[in-house]
Amino acid sequence: MVTTHDLPDPAVPTDPPPSSPALIGWLGVTQIVAWGSIYYLFALLILPLEKELAASRTAISGAFSASLLASGLAAPWIGRLIDRAGGRNVMTLGSVAGALLLLALSQVQSLLMLYLVWTLLGVAMAATLYEAAFAVVTYAFPLNYRRAITALTLFGGFASTVFWPLTAWLMEALGWRGATLCWAALNLLLCAPIHYLCVPAGHASSRAGVSTARRPAAKPWLRDPAFLAFALSFVGQSLAISAVGVHLLALLAERGLTATEGAAVGAMVGPMQVAGRALELAVSTRLSAVQVGRWAVVLLPLSLLLLMAAGVNWWLLALFAFFYGTGNGAMTIVRGTAPVELFGRERYGEMTGSIAAPAMVARAAGPLVASLAWSTLGGYQALLALLAVLAALAAIMYFWATRGVGHAPRQDG
Repeated sequence: MVTTHDLPDPAVPTDPPPSSPALIGWLGVTQIVAWGSIYYLFALLILPLEKELAASRTAISGAFSASLLASGLAAPWIGRLIDRAGGRNVMTLGSVAGALLLLALSQVQSLLMLYLVWTLLGVAMAATLYEAAFAVVTYAFPLNYRRAITALTLFGGFASTVFWPLTAWLMEALGWRGATLCWAALNLLLCAPIHYLCVPAGHASSRAGVSTARRPAAKPWLRDPAFLAFALSFVGQSLAISAVGVHLLALLAERGLTATEGAAVGAMVGPMQVAGRALELAVSTRLSAVQVGRWAVVLLPLSLLLLMAAGVNWWLLALFAFFYGTGNGAMTIVRGTAPVELFGRERYGEMTGSIAAPAMVARAAGPLVASLAWSTLGGYQALLALLAVLAALAAIMYFWATRGVGHAPRQDG
């Protein structure tokens, strides 16, 4: 295992390009739009699609799982393209593809067409959401990449807050097809031009005169057991988080909470994710990303144990939301920043894509696995116990993968 504290990266210039500060703001705008108009759109389309296509809710929801699976499988390939040539063309084409596919979504008339469109939208998401943006800013900000990634996640954290009410309003005014057309236009007319005009065409390596095409094909991090453990830790976390996210309202209803009360508990999670990211930014000069991860990774199993014990106690449910949201928010940043500290910057896009791929598959499978476990184990308490064990194992793998690393914060200049 290597760390950037031990080995300097000769391909990284000493200063970011002059235009880099504006890049964060523009990418932040496109992250809000891409997350809000594509990823978070599906939750609002389930009911109208169920009625329009005369299909079951399970069948409709499967289209989104297919998109997450496609996004995970495409992530290493997208990362490799950004490693080689920078993010401009990749993210621009991702926005154009997202716009065209949202246009196609607005015309869907069958379940088969729905699955086809959402599967391809998964690839578009891989080219426009966090992993692609993380790779761009890691190359553009060789000294301040951690703060840049944190800033992007703060932008992205407001996507559902902005787009869920906007989408609901548009659906009331124009119907779900009209609302989808509006978001297609926004991706084409706002995100695509921003990506083309603001995202660097190359990256740090090419600016330093190092050709990625001449680099050896070997990927040393793939042969490192620590890398495999690190990636597996995010698989366990992703499965548990997606399972809880989808089943939380049903779980609380099983305990006797009303739909409004359950939604109030769920509504606490989003702000806590933003709080976790802000907290990571506040401690970034004192703790490395690896160290932040060691604190954050234990919050998921702890939050699940709290949820098991909470019953209908509002204070314990609020504490669950705080631990669950804060840990999840901080680990989003750790996923993008800790790999540099652990394994170096070489082929960052492909490396983080390789971490994201199995995690995204687990995220897609989480709700289904949870449903099967719920029916097999006989209730949500047993399911929570199983997920808490899984989250604890993920934490153990993270600690093992990062043993002896990250005892000092990375200096961001």
